[in-house]
Amino acid sequence: MCKNMDWNPFPSHPTIASSKRRHRLKHSKVQIYRLSRKRWEENMKKDMELMNLKLYLENQSIIEENEKLRKKASLLHQENLALMSEYQEKFPHLDRFSTTLLLLLQQKH
Repeated sequence: MCKNMDWNPFPSHPTIASSKRRHRLKHSKVQIYRLSRKRWEENMKKDMELMNLKLYLENQSIIEENEKLRKKASLLHQENLALMSEYQEKFPHLDRFSTTLLLLLQQKH
């Protein structure tokens, strides 16, 4: 009796061995593709996060600038109202349109 443990009742046929080899090659190519794709997706995710951060910071800057301009516009509006009131006190016979026109003419000179 033979005590060979490696004995196989169905010895490997050359076509079966080459089929297994092709399967392993195909499987490793798929693994490489998956790893490459995963790395690409991770890089894209990092790029998107960086772009998102840059846009967020730019938006914050725009919001700050907008708030400064809003405050400046409010101050100018208050100044305009004060000047209009002052001119209406000096020239009570003029209506609002005439007062505005007078202010504009004086600012040009």
